[in-house]
Amino acid sequence: MGALGYHPYFESNMIHSMTAFAADEHLTPWGLLACELRSVNHRFLDIVIRLPEELRALESQLRERVAARVSRGKLDLTVRLSPQEIHTGKLVVNELLLSHLSTLALRLSAQFPALRVTFAELLQIPGVLKGEQIDMTTLQGHAVALLDKVMDNFIATREREGLKMQAMIAQRASAIEHIVGEVRTLIPTIREGQHNKLSARMNHLSYPVDHGRIEQELVLWLQKLDVDEELDRLNSHISELHRILQQREPVGRRLDFLMQEFNREANTLGSKSVDSRTSNATIELKVLIDQIREQVQNIE
Repeated sequence: MGALGYHPYFESNMIHSMTAFAADEHLTPWGLLACELRSVNHRFLDIVIRLPEELRALESQLRERVAARVSRGKLDLTVRLSPQEIHTGKLVVNELLLSHLSTLALRLSAQFPALRVTFAELLQIPGVLKGEQIDMTTLQGHAVALLDKVMDNFIATREREGLKMQAMIAQRASAIEHIVGEVRTLIPTIREGQHNKLSARMNHLSYPVDHGRIEQELVLWLQKLDVDEELDRLNSHISELHRILQQREPVGRRLDFLMQEFNREANTLGSKSVDSRTSNATIELKVLIDQIREQVQNIE
């Protein structure tokens, strides 16, 4: 469960990409508030937050709000507050500082007649004129609301990218299923061909052989080359892949594990191959599996 009491995947029933970017800004009486959130793939959830001094106290709250809606990825959240040259806030005169500066200016003018300091010049000295006192509660409220808005866009981006990835994975899974079906139809022909080829070799030997014993050895050898179990497991993995893609929870780690199982079966299939057609099919399978794994690495 997220820090705010709900799981991020309750927002949708699709997979999320771990790569996304969103940004927005909001004009306050004290300056322009800007928020950027970007993420890349990562094994765990890693949130880096950069805030202006005025909003340091919000770090824990902002971290919780992000963690409530994201479960994996390396996230970089940046909030900036840029003072505006022209704003509607009231200007406040530091009268005590201005009085001290005026007294100093008069004393220096008496000592150095050529020195002339105008009132306008005194007002330009840092600290004499200040903007309206920042209402920290209101500013923090603006920051939280801005983050929520950015998070909405951020999650939407993750979902859009996830939808593309899901379609790509489903397409590759269908291709794998098709290859598995083709290999399955080839197996009886390949098995019979291997049996006939080896039997012919035995018949052409220049010395007598025990054909019964040879037949038993052939059967045992062909059994070792049997790939029905590997094909069945590949089909089972395809079904599991489709099921996982429909889950309303983070599935990246489970998909990563499942792709390892896909790869294991493809390797076994290749090691048992005695025909160029199944060898080529194994290569195609591995290419498709690698393409899916590449996408899975970026799934939350």
